[in-house]
Amino acid sequence: MKKILESDCHLAEQDSSTNVLDSQCPFCSVQCTMKLLEKTASERKQYKVVPTQNSTSNGRLCIKGLNAHQHAFHAERLLHPLLKVNGKFVRVTWNEALEFIKENFFNIHKKYGYDSIGVYGSGSLTNEEAYLLGKFARVALKTKYIDYNGRFCMSAAASAMNDAFGMDRGLTNMITEIPSTSCMILAGTNIAECQPTIWPYFYQAKKNGAFIIAIDPRETATSKLANLHLKVKPGTDAALANGFLKVIFEEGYVDQVFVDKKTTGFSELKAHMNQIQLEEIAALTEIPVEKMRLAARQFAVAPTGMIFTARGVEQQTNGYLTVRNFINLVLVTGKIGKFGCGFGAITGQANGQGGREHGQKADQLPGYRSIVHPEHRKYIAKVWGIDEKDLPGKGVSAYEMMQKIAKKEILGLFVMGSNPVMSSPNSLFVEKALKSLKCLIVVDSFLSETAQLADLVLPTSTYLEDEGTMTNFEGRVTWRPANKTPPNEVKHDWQILCEIAKVLGKGSYFSFSSPEEIFQELRLASKGGKADYYGITYDRLKIERVYWPCPSFQHPGKGRLFEQSFAHSDGKARLKVVENEYPKESRSENYPLYLTTGRVLPHYLTGVQTRRSPALAARFTEAYIEIHPKTAKKYKIEPNVLVKIESARGSAVARSKYSLKIREDTVFVPFHWAQKQNINQVTADDLDPVCKMPGFKVCAVRIRPLVNLEKVYKEV
Repeated sequence: MKKILESDCHLAEQDSSTNVLDSQCPFCSVQCTMKLLEKTASERKQYKVVPTQNSTSNGRLCIKGLNAHQHAFHAERLLHPLLKVNGKFVRVTWNEALEFIKENFFNIHKKYGYDSIGVYGSGSLTNEEAYLLGKFARVALKTKYIDYNGRFCMSAAASAMNDAFGMDRGLTNMITEIPSTSCMILAGTNIAECQPTIWPYFYQAKKNGAFIIAIDPRETATSKLANLHLKVKPGTDAALANGFLKVIFEEGYVDQVFVDKKTTGFSELKAHMNQIQLEEIAALTEIPVEKMRLAARQFAVAPTGMIFTARGVEQQTNGYLTVRNFINLVLVTGKIGKFGCGFGAITGQANGQGGREHGQKADQLPGYRSIVHPEHRKYIAKVWGIDEKDLPGKGVSAYEMMQKIAKKEILGLFVMGSNPVMSSPNSLFVEKALKSLKCLIVVDSFLSETAQLADLVLPTSTYLEDEGTMTNFEGRVTWRPANKTPPNEVKHDWQILCEIAKVLGKGSYFSFSSPEEIFQELRLASKGGKADYYGITYDRLKIERVYWPCPSFQHPGKGRLFEQSFAHSDGKARLKVVENEYPKESRSENYPLYLTTGRVLPHYLTGVQTRRSPALAARFTEAYIEIHPKTAKKYKIEPNVLVKIESARGSAVARSKYSLKIREDTVFVPFHWAQKQNINQVTADDLDPVCKMPGFKVCAVRIRPLVNLEKVYKEV
């Protein structure tokens, strides 16, 4: 990580040959800030990134942030609209592109109805663009089918927090409290590599004496800091949490005063605990009883405690219940709504938090309102100036949209800032479905794997060019300045939506001339909702990052939630019984290993941006399969050879990497690479029944070595 260098910024600002661009990292949910120093020397542009101070990461930047600008200046940037003619892209004008959309969308609407077109958004859009995309779907296209790639990121935690607390926000308490926490459980989260600029808070907690428990089938940079690492069997995290609860109930660690005053469902949970046997959980999870007892006691007796979850426990077909069970732990010990106590779901995408608050999700309206709630519908319809009966109803989740495309129920798709052909599970099925569409429109900065399948691709601006607000994993709203002018024919996402709405005859609802104008409407749309931004303005954000809810201009923003009560109407949190379950897909004779997927530090999501940053791409040039040496020997796999990974759905190829840090029954592959290296060609498309999260973290596979490159192209 790189710390702030104020002297560099000061000297650059005094130098007339240096252009200083203020910005914010476009990648993870921390939203670190920076200045990009652009200098012309010998007719060549030279760039230097200098971190700047902010209230979350305190002037730190990781390797991604330091090199983020490289993709913005990459030669493969899309600079004009591209229309596919006879299988090849040709350059067209914006007028021609808009006319193509108008003609195709009108034809589909006329023949098949409004719900025959879907909209697929992104957790990397600004709040303004996420808000506008939801409005565009429901007002300009009049479709109920909108969802976004955040469904694959935060849906399990969001559903669990909403159900348990009545509200979903990344952290229920302030990040500055982490160093004062006595005990922490880090469940399925690798913060040290995925959000490294906040890792010093956890490191300081350890220095201050915190007992840290890491739950992960792999040893990671995060688990190295832990006092206790529980190398759980993939897919059994919910059962492990039941083991902790059993100890807490059995040994009398329940905070009965807190439970009686502030929760419901305790008697049912207590009865469930009476039926549970620790030995059965130990057999299921492969975590010894004594280690479960140690972890539970440490968390229960600690004066302060926090639990953090992330994709490791959430990207499972019981991810919702798994998070609910870890929330049970927080509630029965009374460790929430107090200093140094709370629950946190570490958001992955840049605006994964804000992206789900203002209308991109199938069941949500701005301000975290529900699309099926009559009063919520009436309020948003009034803000938008439409009749409530014209507001579409609830749609379906991101992957379910792909299933509807395959069934010819959705015939046109508008994709903004996402790459579903790579990020979706069972991606070969998704690719086939997208190819069957009558019309696929993609808005992106690059010709992504999804854009390559499109009928029309529209070029959009990058983070250096696109001003707007984001909401980081804490629930702080941040303002991202953008001083760089986009290339001539490149437009911002919000401009593209406004122009399409105009040709569709809905321009009066989208007559915005700046992101700030959109934010003013967003503020009003969120007013009175659970995610209330009404008291937040651009002027205020240029001075400070503001926590939501913030219902008035005088309100400071709520850093610590649930100090007095929870967000349900009765003020109480909900405890929930969670059964011990086996993963939906288990190992078998044909597929004897578990596959789990994840990230590497230099890359982001499907790699569309980071694979075009030379400094980042050079650190990991290809996918790898992390495998225990004993497992590798069993399957005759040497180090550093190409390996074919197969499941019941498809196959992928990665290079072998021996590791003693992973379970012998499990292999790990990162998901940032395309084509034959796309590991989502292997992953299962079973969905969590509540939140519709795919089970990316548990998949049954078999592996075998590939002899040489020639054989790869013949066999895969």
